Amino acid sequence: MKDAHGYQLTGCNSQAQALLEQALSQFRCLRTDPLASTEAAVEASPELVMGHILHAWLYLLGTEAAATPIAQAALERARALPHNDREARHIQALQLLVDGHWHASGRTLEDLSLDYPHDLLALQAGHQLDFFTGDARMLRDRIARVLPDWSPAVPGYHAMLGMYAFGLEETGDYQRGERYGREAVSLQPDDAWAQHAVAHVLEMQGRREEGIAWMRGSPAWQQDSMLAVHNWWHLALHYLEQDEFDTVLALFDGPIAGHESALALELVDASSMLWRLQLRGAEVGDRWAGVTERWAAMATDGRYAFNDFHAAMAFARSGREDLLGQLREAQRRACRKDDDNARFTHLIGAPGVEAIVAFVDGEYRRCVDLLRPVRSQAHLFGGSHAQRDLIDQTLIAAARRSDQDKLVRALLRERELLAQQRSVR
Repeated sequence: MKDAHGYQLTGCNSQAQALLEQALSQFRCLRTDPLASTEAAVEASPELVMGHILHAWLYLLGTEAAATPIAQAALERARALPHNDREARHIQALQLLVDGHWHASGRTLEDLSLDYPHDLLALQAGHQLDFFTGDARMLRDRIARVLPDWSPAVPGYHAMLGMYAFGLEETGDYQRGERYGREAVSLQPDDAWAQHAVAHVLEMQGRREEGIAWMRGSPAWQQDSMLAVHNWWHLALHYLEQDEFDTVLALFDGPIAGHESALALELVDASSMLWRLQLRGAEVGDRWAGVTERWAAMATDGRYAFNDFHAAMAFARSGREDLLGQLREAQRRACRKDDDNARFTHLIGAPGVEAIVAFVDGEYRRCVDLLRPVRSQAHLFGGSHAQRDLIDQTLIAAARRSDQDKLVRALLRERELLAQQRSVR
């Protein structure tokens, strides 16, 4: 039996096929229920190799250490079953990611896509790995390589446009990024990633009122979406830049953090927003306490340096030396491993955490000294330009508070000219 793109599905029956296609369609739009659909597909056919593969991807792409054993178990089930070449390459990529080899996993998917250009799961998983490793060029070019093989007649075409839009935005092609992203949303309003790609364009160009209108005017992403918190975060950024702190705090207390999510990708947004508010002089009350408690379970993970950096904000702001100690020890263990996160942590994560702690402790000159060599390499530990801008904002604040006036002036000049360059439409 074949999937919607004509690729053979090992161990599949008609019921499992329908459920798997449902799960893949939900994942393309980042809906909240692809995991349930995947589990139903595997229940309908326990021999469905791509069902076990999708199950593993859904867990691993959350970047949390606790998900790794679950993904490994799904991976082992897939490996034990008869499988074809395409499925074998997914299994290889998954094992590499389980073992911490993020770049090699992405490269395996890159080669898979050359032979199977309509394998949207491989493209989407690879695109996410490019994001997690901060590879802006591959965010764009992984999709560009196969986009000519696609057309509106191919299922999931909107997702290709949305991913390409984000890659274009992250490489500074804002005009085309916006065009492709808006086209994707017009084809499929539920496509939260395409919605997010346009949100990034509007954020990078400082188009505040347009950004608010874009997010407020597209309700599809606001419910039943794995990306809802991050998209609400994007809306809050526009209000933050307009110093509308009450609105930002209302969004924080509501859709950003009000549901008390314990997911790392959503806690990143919570930490980032509170940190930015305080950099601008806003009072955040006791909000750090709840964020800290939800980060606490991941203090010992050492799985992904980008997460550690944001967890440290909460731990430092809450005065939790115990959790900071656990996080630092996890980072030391991470640096001793032979995997990609060892590099992420050594180059960016560990000095970044120490800079955060220094800032909270009022050691602003030390914070500056730690962040200056980090910021030009910060893409190496993942995230988007918009997310990593927090590093520059913190550097400017620390330089100002340590009376390094010439450095502040230089950083602000650089920032102003970059904003002018980005604003060209």
